[in-house]
Amino acid sequence: MEFRTITESELDPFFVALSNAFGEAVPDEEEVAADRQLAELDRTFAAFDDGRIVGCAGVLSQQMVVPGGNTVPTAGVTLVGVLPTHRRRGILRELMDRMLTQAIERGEPVATLYASQAAIYGRFGFAPSARHLEFDVALDRISWAVEPPPGRVRLVGRKEALPVMQAIYDRAIRQRAGGIVQDADVFPISFREPDKREEKPFYAIREDADGEPDAFAIYRNKHRWPRGLPSVELKVQRLVSTTPEGSQAIWRYLFDVDLVSRVTAYARPADDPLLLQVEEPRALRPELDDGLFLRALDLPAAWEARGYAADGVVTVEVTDQVRPDTGGTFELRVEDGAASCRRVEGASDVSCSIHAPGATYLGGTTWGAMAAAGRATEHTPGALAQLDAMFRTALAPWPIVYF
Repeated sequence: MEFRTITESELDPFFVALSNAFGEAVPDEEEVAADRQLAELDRTFAAFDDGRIVGCAGVLSQQMVVPGGNTVPTAGVTLVGVLPTHRRRGILRELMDRMLTQAIERGEPVATLYASQAAIYGRFGFAPSARHLEFDVALDRISWAVEPPPGRVRLVGRKEALPVMQAIYDRAIRQRAGGIVQDADVFPISFREPDKREEKPFYAIREDADGEPDAFAIYRNKHRWPRGLPSVELKVQRLVSTTPEGSQAIWRYLFDVDLVSRVTAYARPADDPLLLQVEEPRALRPELDDGLFLRALDLPAAWEARGYAADGVVTVEVTDQVRPDTGGTFELRVEDGAASCRRVEGASDVSCSIHAPGATYLGGTTWGAMAAAGRATEHTPGALAQLDAMFRTALAPWPIVYF
């Protein structure tokens, strides 16, 4: 078995193998076209058996917003799959080791991914770090607990929408941890438009009373007319806002579109303001999913990159069975919201596996919750409460886009 990065001429067989690994005989041409634009050849790995690609994995070089508003270099793991004929041979383990080793060499203290199966990636030290909600709205049960804000919603074409959406997105990702910085070349790919006519979306821009855009929604309608009656499902593909008023206003618009009997939305923040803006949150029929997974590769660098809500000093012993050099005992010291972290010897205040730093890093999970689940142990009374005070964030993390 040979493991290495691929060449440009191997991109097509790479995507064929990846599609086969996910149970599709033929790759989706639109998805491949987008992935080709984002793929970094020196970060796209494959396993070869007798010259044929049987395992795939790739990394996107990213800058992720962390609590406090700073960004941290991040290895975005994606394009992962192994052919069903080659499972249980250690292929994914070797590919993952190469990706994470490269990330460390490139100074990326954290790696993230979205998991097709969560249990697979827990074995490599990844933990759910930013959960998200899905909505399946019962429109006949929706009533509002807040007054409608002034302003208007406009439908525009994609060309006009893109720069406005990017400006809103750039402001929005600074309000919550987990967002990925998108430059002008990458943004249209992340928010790409399908080629099929029936999948073309609408672009709705919300403007406040002063005419300033503060929210946008991308959505499409799935038409059904049983016995001649309209029963349209409105699918919200993206909805991003920089203000509570913008979020409320654009949801109001979507809930009032003619002929629509059902509104669905996926990948919403776990604390979406909509939950508190309607009288009956059950009408949203929210479902919580695991969302973004994260694992630390360089704890001192990762902890020093983010901001903190309280000062304090806590010593944490971290065990990493996959990459033992990542583990150790670390003193985390926060003064005036800024952290310093160093390796130390001796007893610790808290001990945990590498999963706890991943789960808590963006503020989506508390250290107390990890301890309650048996994933962290307190040795010094009050240490977990101190960590939670330090790591606390006002809003839940939300990556906004998949990769």
